[in-house]
Amino acid sequence: MLDSVKRLRMLDVDPHTVPLDKIDVSQAELYEHDAQWGFFERLRREDPVHYCADSEYGPYWSVTRFNDIMHVEKNHQIFSSEPTVTISEPQEELPFQSFIQRDPPVHDEQRAAVQPVVAPMNLAKLEPIIRERAGRILDELPVGETFDLVDRLSIELTAQMLATLFDFPFEQRRKLTWWSDIAAGAPQLAGGDFVSEEVRAAGLQECLQTFTALWHERASGPPGNDLISMLAHAEKTRDMVSSPVDYLGNLILLIIGGNDTTRNSITGGVLALNENPAEYDKLRSNPALIPNMVSEIIRWQTPVSSMSRRVREDTELSGKRIRKGDKVVMWYLSGNRDEAVIDDAMRFKIDRENARHHLSFGFGIHRCMGNRLAEMQLRVVWEEILKRFHTLEVVGPAVRNRSNMIRGYRSLPVRAHPAH
Repeated sequence: MLDSVKRLRMLDVDPHTVPLDKIDVSQAELYEHDAQWGFFERLRREDPVHYCADSEYGPYWSVTRFNDIMHVEKNHQIFSSEPTVTISEPQEELPFQSFIQRDPPVHDEQRAAVQPVVAPMNLAKLEPIIRERAGRILDELPVGETFDLVDRLSIELTAQMLATLFDFPFEQRRKLTWWSDIAAGAPQLAGGDFVSEEVRAAGLQECLQTFTALWHERASGPPGNDLISMLAHAEKTRDMVSSPVDYLGNLILLIIGGNDTTRNSITGGVLALNENPAEYDKLRSNPALIPNMVSEIIRWQTPVSSMSRRVREDTELSGKRIRKGDKVVMWYLSGNRDEAVIDDAMRFKIDRENARHHLSFGFGIHRCMGNRLAEMQLRVVWEEILKRFHTLEVVGPAVRNRSNMIRGYRSLPVRAHPAH
């Protein structure tokens, strides 16, 4: 459990005047209020590899510049993903382990088992399915009335896609969203206030039991194209079900990975275009910008704010001596605003050159397996939005997640205006 030591609350201080050694960007309230930018700007400028000696999660290093984050990502021999990629320590109450929390060779074996689901041939088969579903969801939106974009579009589209990837009972698809939310929403994990530990534990046990039954069903039949069949029939993972820690961990990883990037980038893209109406005009006048805009949305949103590594041996990063066993947190959200690498990085620009050069998918062996699927879903949904609507108008404040890891939204009130 987190301790109750009284610490300086970042929301109460000026990021430009607080003593540098008191800055603690792990406080989840910052991201709930979108108040992190001044702290990251200062750290990038004054102390890009910054040591926080006292936080709810213990001492940690913040890596805030683009190139330093890439260095950590690419040197997995020094910066280990084990035992966890969260800023918090592994939870004894309900342990689980996924391949993103493992180093080679286990990481490579488990990832390879499910990689075919996002192979180019499979993506080509999925695109018309996504287009048909996106069109149906958009056609059912109440034109001229206020509705919650997160629930009606962002969650619904990604839940349908997840159900397809897992070959999960379609009518129960919202369970996948629920399991994703509770897995990432506990206070101990990333500072969330979404759910109690008791509810979280019960929900994840239900997730494990449900997918264990599906595993045995798929394992007894011929190999299929869904994620569970791939794990059940791959040589290196066919016994994974006998280790609930590994099986649940990989389920949660695949559910969150298939949910959060697309879901929160749909919402974040609508919000960004409303906050930058000249860019919305640019999009309407030139829909061919959609693929490039998708990359800019993913950079701008940065659905995964951070991941951590544990240092295997003494090393140096930007002049700082980091010791074996130290915790290093890569703040992708900050790296994606690094003006030294990304020109005019604080601006949302849908025709940005080299827009895919961002950190939202990571780098190296842990680069997001489903990045092309996420980009394809976002491209398709925006193509379908422009066919139907002149504007998805934001008509009220966004309600953001309280989390230092998943940068997302709980709700966004929107009104749809039909295309002329």
